[in-house]
Amino acid sequence: MSEALRDAGHGLLSGMSVAVIDIGSNSVRLVVYERLSRSPTPIFNEKASCGLGREVLTTGRLNPDAVEKALAALRRFRVLCDRMGVGTLYVLATAAARDAANGPDFVNACREICRSEVEVLSGKREAQLSALGILSGVHHANGVVGDLGGGSLELADLHGQRIGSGVTFPLGGLALQDTSGRSLKKADKIVKDLLTKEPHLEHLKGRTFYAVGGTWRALARLHMFQRGYPLHVMHGYIIPAREALEFCRLVRQVPIDTLSRIDTVSDVRRPLLPYGALVLEHLIRIGKPANVFISAQGVREGLLYELLSEEDRSQDPLISAAAELNEVRARSPAHGWELIDWTDQFMKSSHIDESVEEKRLRHAACLLSDISWRAHPDYRGEQSLNLIAHASFIGVDHPGRAFLALAIYYRHVGLVDEDLSPRIRELVSARLLDRARILGAAMRVGYILSAAMPGTLPLTPLTVERGKLSLQLRGELAPLSGDRIASRLRTLARLIGREAVVLAD
Repeated sequence: MSEALRDAGHGLLSGMSVAVIDIGSNSVRLVVYERLSRSPTPIFNEKASCGLGREVLTTGRLNPDAVEKALAALRRFRVLCDRMGVGTLYVLATAAARDAANGPDFVNACREICRSEVEVLSGKREAQLSALGILSGVHHANGVVGDLGGGSLELADLHGQRIGSGVTFPLGGLALQDTSGRSLKKADKIVKDLLTKEPHLEHLKGRTFYAVGGTWRALARLHMFQRGYPLHVMHGYIIPAREALEFCRLVRQVPIDTLSRIDTVSDVRRPLLPYGALVLEHLIRIGKPANVFISAQGVREGLLYELLSEEDRSQDPLISAAAELNEVRARSPAHGWELIDWTDQFMKSSHIDESVEEKRLRHAACLLSDISWRAHPDYRGEQSLNLIAHASFIGVDHPGRAFLALAIYYRHVGLVDEDLSPRIRELVSARLLDRARILGAAMRVGYILSAAMPGTLPLTPLTVERGKLSLQLRGELAPLSGDRIASRLRTLARLIGREAVVLAD
């Protein structure tokens, strides 16, 4: 193999990646991100279940076996960071390290192994970072953020860009197991006494509760698989509050191993599910939110968001992620941006009603429209749908994901639904499905017109004029006209109730 090819094989750019080690009460996790950006992409993620927070509240100390497991995990993580050429490493420690009498000694050992400063988060600081994680990953967030770890629960109010002061409670799964003597009845009283009349919950009524933390994600995963939900993406999974309340009651009342699809939850996580369900049940009962939003974004992502410049934080995370994929996977990244302007002109002239959010989704779809061109033509639609529906996007809900996936699917295969799972269509409204079909049909015109190369679309406007859908092919571009263009233009025209006409010299 030549030196040039060997060098090209190094996907990671040494020094650009950033990593976060989160030393939690239940687990120690390393996440390495490609680089610091508005939509950071994880390239490595590993967790070690250590149980540092077990019995801290009753003994006051970290268990020696748990400490040894955690330090062994950190040694492995440090070597991995070195081998991956991680540029910057941040190390965070939460409730167990801050509450235990031997926490300082443990933190010193962590610092020596990681060769990095360890930030021991206060409860308020942890709540703030969790809220920043939601702010970074949710478009127009409005509600209360709850981060449930092994040792503690943090709450913070979030309205737009404003984060209220955070509070912390010793209500993590391991902490509740410890203080209740593994009695759910006693744990129920502990949770009720601490959360009743909590001011943060008084402002939750009718808003969204953003659930952060591994136990709640496991709970949501169980719910997702029990109902046969078609999209196995945790971030943005929304459960109506009433349904979440009933499910939490079921989980804490029924023997855990008898629950349907419990095999989707790891053995280590299962004993904590009833305690997580108990806490969430009380939060819903007291706060009366409209729904529960499951977030994959938390303290780690909040830290990265905090490190960004004000200009970078103001970027749309979905558009940022779509632009990055467009840059590395499209035949011509510039064409994706031209497609945005081209469809802007088409939508404006057609007077098709389009909300601000729908326009945002359309722009993201334009940037994602050519990311599967290397696949065999027969599989581009299917590959695009799967890739987009399951991508690590933030700033988009599940109906939005489905719209993006469907629009690009239709762009490749045409308006053919025979091979498309009806379940993915169930995630979008009839209106969004119609918009996906229209956009897919417009893209089919644009791509056969431009051959995916920049420079053509700005010279060939697609507009609705005098009740007709007109494609202008003037001067030297007139020979682009042909049967295939005319056929695709007619398909689009039928979708919007217009007659198609090609204006060519």
